[in-house]
Amino acid sequence: MSTPIITEPTDPRVFHPEEEPHHPEGHSTPLGFWIYLMSDCLIFATLFGTFAVLGHRYGGGPGPKELFDLWLIALNTAMLLFSSITYGFAMLAMHRGDQKEVMKWLGITAGFGLAFLAIELYEFNHLIHIGAGPGRSAFLSAFFTLVGTHGLHVTFGLIWMAALVLQVRKHGLTSANQRRLECLSMFWHFLDVIWIGVFTFVYLMGMI
Repeated sequence: MSTPIITEPTDPRVFHPEEEPHHPEGHSTPLGFWIYLMSDCLIFATLFGTFAVLGHRYGGGPGPKELFDLWLIALNTAMLLFSSITYGFAMLAMHRGDQKEVMKWLGITAGFGLAFLAIELYEFNHLIHIGAGPGRSAFLSAFFTLVGTHGLHVTFGLIWMAALVLQVRKHGLTSANQRRLECLSMFWHFLDVIWIGVFTFVYLMGMI
């Protein structure tokens, strides 16, 4: 016969069933996006390294001094820098909960981004028209690859921005949309930093 176990009512020990920790939706999104940005850093580091090796191999063709219009590139750089500032205003409006201002500043940011791409496409078209296409020399091949890859990233950023504008217009500044806006903000500022490197390393140093 078993002996019953008697627990004193004054026993201070209280046992609670262990609960599985709750992970809010999207908790890992910023971390995952940082990992993506790090992988993009590796891609651009490889392209910068390639340009460093091939940047002086003109193959008897024209070099940076003969090809680049520094004032035009400076204007293009200003377009992208201004777009970073206007995106910052969009984020400030988001934190205030002002949907109308968010939409306005995203539209202005997209306008600057489109202007940047238009100038870049004009430059590419001009270079190809004068016979300085990517097949002309190792220097031009590395140049078109580096600058073109950055341009593709800007294009993707603009498509993403357009999709977010539609999402915000339809659903408002939900927590999910705010998280997406923050991720796009990191991506857009990242592209600015990369372009400053391109402008300095490819254009300015190439003119020296």
